[in-house]
Amino acid sequence: MPDLVARLADRLFADLARQFRLTFLPPLMVYFAAGVAGLTSIVGTFFVKDYLDLSAEFLAGLAFWASLPWALKMPLGHLVDIIWRYKEGLVFLGAGLIGLSLAIMYALLTMPDQMAAIAPLSNWFVASTLLAPAGYVIQDAVADAMSVEAVPKTDKDGNPFNETQEKAMHTTMQTLGRMSLFVGLIAVALLNISMFEGIEQKEEAEKTAIYSQIYLIALGIPLVSVSGVIFALVLKARERSRLLRQGFDRTEITKRLFDPEEKTEPNMWIFGGGALFVVLTLSVGLSDFTYSKEIIFLVSMVIVTALVINLSGKLSPMQRNALFGTAIILFIFRATPSPGPGIVWFEIDELGFDQQFLSVLALITSVLALTGMIVLRPLMAERTIATLVVILSVLGALLALPNIALYYGLHEVTSELTGGVVDQRFIAILDTAAQSPLAQIAVIPMLAWIARYAPTNLKATFFAVLASFSNLALSAADLFTSYINRIFIVTREVVDRETGEITVMADYSELGILLWTVLFIGLVAPIAVVAFIQMSPFRTRD
Repeated sequence: MPDLVARLADRLFADLARQFRLTFLPPLMVYFAAGVAGLTSIVGTFFVKDYLDLSAEFLAGLAFWASLPWALKMPLGHLVDIIWRYKEGLVFLGAGLIGLSLAIMYALLTMPDQMAAIAPLSNWFVASTLLAPAGYVIQDAVADAMSVEAVPKTDKDGNPFNETQEKAMHTTMQTLGRMSLFVGLIAVALLNISMFEGIEQKEEAEKTAIYSQIYLIALGIPLVSVSGVIFALVLKARERSRLLRQGFDRTEITKRLFDPEEKTEPNMWIFGGGALFVVLTLSVGLSDFTYSKEIIFLVSMVIVTALVINLSGKLSPMQRNALFGTAIILFIFRATPSPGPGIVWFEIDELGFDQQFLSVLALITSVLALTGMIVLRPLMAERTIATLVVILSVLGALLALPNIALYYGLHEVTSELTGGVVDQRFIAILDTAAQSPLAQIAVIPMLAWIARYAPTNLKATFFAVLASFSNLALSAADLFTSYINRIFIVTREVVDRETGEITVMADYSELGILLWTVLFIGLVAPIAVVAFIQMSPFRTRD
């Protein structure tokens, strides 16, 4: 038994440590910054609830717009491949957009009257919500490229690694990249738990001060990603000095350190499609047309799909079919709707979940997701993506049942039977603990697929291709969530802060059927698509 435990620990943990390289650290810092971005999510939820009169449907629609910048990751990734030597500069641009987004929210909390004199607070909130993802998608595209560059081609003696060793390091790099995101989320959850302690007993002014302090701390997030870039440049300078001592000329050193192995020629299909996407989004999005989101989504699907098909010409026919099948399966899996903000409002208003407890749930989710990625890594290596999606869909449906049971008052029965031990918070923790690793499993095999099959000079482009397609699925999920929230109306209580008059009554009567609908779609849609794809020429075996 001790030998078995030792072998398991070596396979799951020690092997990751052995494959770690110092060059992995710069992209991990950029990924970590993306994880730390969750620092303001709980504050944002309470800010909207307490300060802004925005409906669940509007917020779902805003989530759609906020997710659209991620659909542009494909031309951004291709741009990174082309300007490989200067790609780090884009991280500074992304940091500026993120910093501006956070500064707006800080100003809304510390000087709302001055901000309202310029524009309505809701307009400022929308601007901040849209700026942040634009900054993060730019940084993410560069981080993907840095993660490829971070894997060395030779050992310390200059001997090239074999294919198996290189593949193992790429897989380790991508696993560590996902892990760094959740290390950031864990740090955020711990900080939130500390800062939200006793907040329910505080006066409104004290709560606002805590909210603004969190946004002030969050202004350090862009500095983390920028520090990663600076560290990467330091490592390159050190490597440059080492190569100079070994007698290499400066031209060869520059080529080794800053240029890709093969030059990337601009693909005008990708840039043209990206430009068309931007023009369409701005023209339709700025209009008052009723179905602007739908038009943008459909045309975006056409553009992105055309670009995927164009880029797939770099692959063999078998790889091309596998790419299409895998992309469709993951698209449907990620496009299934969520309940929307109504479930969080219900947890806050009816179940009494405060800011600190929501931070505890976030901590549990992040810790178990991090653990799940390590422990379930063998499953990801042994099972196809299609099989994983079926497993995740079934488990997701089963593990959504406790949350639905909370809506129908299960906690009242269990609390009475157990003397208050198994109450609503106990059930919520169990539900969160069970579900947290599931959503992350399907991502890593796709990243490993890219590392194995993508052409060397198009790694960042291929990362961005599948990211754009799968993130467009999140836009579809937001659209479907918006539709469901039109059918099943959920409202929270809205109180006029000046008069104290209730302007909107809380109504959670339709939340139950909404939750059941989301569960059914999330279970049936992915499984049906997997069955269809696996019986077609697009069957995926990876």
